[in-house]
Amino acid sequence: MRLFNCDVCGQLLYFENTRCMRCGATLGYLPEANRLSALDPAEGERGVPQGSEDQPQVGHPAEDQQMVGQEGAGQPEVGRRAVGQLWRPRADPGRLYRFCSNAHHEACNWLVPEDAPGVFCLACRHNRTIPDLADPTNLAHWRKIEEAKRRAFYSFIRLGLPLINRVEDPENGLAFDFLADPLGEGGTKVMTGHDNGLITLALVEADDAERNRRRTEMGEPYRTLLGHFRHESGHYFWDRLVRDGGHLEACRALFGDDSEDYGAALQRHYNAGPPADWQEHFVSTYATAHPWEDFAETWAHYLHIVDTLEMARAFGLGIAPRVEHGEELAAEVDFNPYRTTEIAPVIEAWVPMTAAVNSLNRCMGAPDLYPFVISPAVVEKLAFIQALVHGTLPGAEAGKGGS
Repeated sequence: MRLFNCDVCGQLLYFENTRCMRCGATLGYLPEANRLSALDPAEGERGVPQGSEDQPQVGHPAEDQQMVGQEGAGQPEVGRRAVGQLWRPRADPGRLYRFCSNAHHEACNWLVPEDAPGVFCLACRHNRTIPDLADPTNLAHWRKIEEAKRRAFYSFIRLGLPLINRVEDPENGLAFDFLADPLGEGGTKVMTGHDNGLITLALVEADDAERNRRRTEMGEPYRTLLGHFRHESGHYFWDRLVRDGGHLEACRALFGDDSEDYGAALQRHYNAGPPADWQEHFVSTYATAHPWEDFAETWAHYLHIVDTLEMARAFGLGIAPRVEHGEELAAEVDFNPYRTTEIAPVIEAWVPMTAAVNSLNRCMGAPDLYPFVISPAVVEKLAFIQALVHGTLPGAEAGKGGS
């Protein structure tokens, strides 16, 4: 993740900002340009405004089936009125844009070109099902999920990953169901997971207390909404980049035989736990369950690493601790983590960075930010993921690489 600056006054901005706190400029994110831009209303220009507040947006029929709920508290400068207005971004003054239709619910700050056929942005067009937004708790939880989803899509777009939705490809497109548990006793609880391109995320995961309870119950050192998106997307991109991309044998050589019965492997994992030497070969205990989970966990960690290093680079962070004995632990993020095709500088920067932030957290009595060990075997797996997304593996083409 990077930092942004207001085009009007130069104020430091963050990815989720919708309004500059210094000059009051309305802000919107241009995903393809990777710019959080100040916006000028296109008053007096063609097609402005698009209609009254209560007039529905017009777009692709299938895309417009996403459920619409009740507007509530949040970021009112990007809400119902903003959706019905055309805007001219300072970062791209030659085109007019509108806000994603989910800005109507104060759940998105991404922009859509005026002439785009659908009403949703590059991230929200993948939503298949959202919860009943007439319930204020559902609305609040869904907004948190959407925030995590946009951060996940930031990485997908930066890495040039194939992002096809179910309208474009009903069989292989990526789609999301964000589902609330059924009311009353006896109903089947929603399970977070992936099934042939459809990622289901239980709405209750947006409840911090419940998510922490589940993390403790499962013995996990880390469990976040963003982590769910990154892990489950690993299953989807395994299908697209490994299986369909012609890299099955190379992947199996590192991660194991994915033809192993998944259900039996998962049951064995829950019954017996991970092997004693799991940290020598895997990034997490769950990665030991099955080669698919090993790939998805490693994929998620690659995204964790490059995105966090990009933010460290944006802040100009460097680590050079004073030590009395042994080698110095030093790191300076002087490269673009999303663009580099070498794993060595990534790991050389990451290990000292995590040692530093973990130590800072401990000074505050907080859990480690990154409670994982990167062994040489895991580095090799991370290198495979890096080569896969940058299209540098031998053989068939994979991802397009970063920007």
